[in-house]
Amino acid sequence: MKNIICDIDGVLLHDNKLIPGSDKFIHRIVEQGNPLVILTNYPVQTGKDLQNRLGSAGINVPENCFYTSAMATADFLKNQQGTKAFVIGEGALTHELYNAGFTITDINPDFVIVGETRSYNWEMIHKAAQFIAQGARFIATNPDTHGPNYSPACGALCAPIERITGKSPFYVGKPSSWIIRSALNHIKGHSENTVIIGDNMRTDILAGFQAGLETILVTSGVSQLADIDKEPFRPNHVFKCAGDIDIV
Repeated sequence: MKNIICDIDGVLLHDNKLIPGSDKFIHRIVEQGNPLVILTNYPVQTGKDLQNRLGSAGINVPENCFYTSAMATADFLKNQQGTKAFVIGEGALTHELYNAGFTITDINPDFVIVGETRSYNWEMIHKAAQFIAQGARFIATNPDTHGPNYSPACGALCAPIERITGKSPFYVGKPSSWIIRSALNHIKGHSENTVIIGDNMRTDILAGFQAGLETILVTSGVSQLADIDKEPFRPNHVFKCAGDIDIV
């Protein structure tokens, strides 16, 4: 029985509206007993938040099925030296870092960690750049530049800090294979028996390809059939939407 890693936006939901058939697909996977990770680069919501979001659209899955870039960032940092972090982000990210034993501080931090936040400001940029220039390691939850309606995302918030310091962050989220390995560890799964389902060739499918997973592209979101030929790698399977998937 295959492990399933499934993206949210563009695969299961558009904004908060159900993509027709995706509820039946997910409910079938849960009933079959396939180990399931619903994976998102967005670090602002907790597993409970995401459970409520999908539940409101008619998709009912246990809270422990959700895995975010905030969780993966905390997992990554557990294996690094240092326990103090300056964080630009929302409560879900600081929650995961607290749970991993980190102190959130603006006094000599070991790390500068950036995630999505609407409260981004000049002082945050200034402090982050100072700390990184003084040797703090630069970590970002994901490289996405924007979300729906061109709302600024993590990669955009990192850009001025990168320009000031000349240093790029380590991006934990897709297309990094780190978040895939972290998600697999979450369910004690292995890459050779795992399928990733996503709507974006440059994040979901590239991450799966780099991590050695079987890949399924659905064209209900970002990438369309014409986009496949723009990349040097290929998805293993292509379907119009999650409801059409019949191979797992």
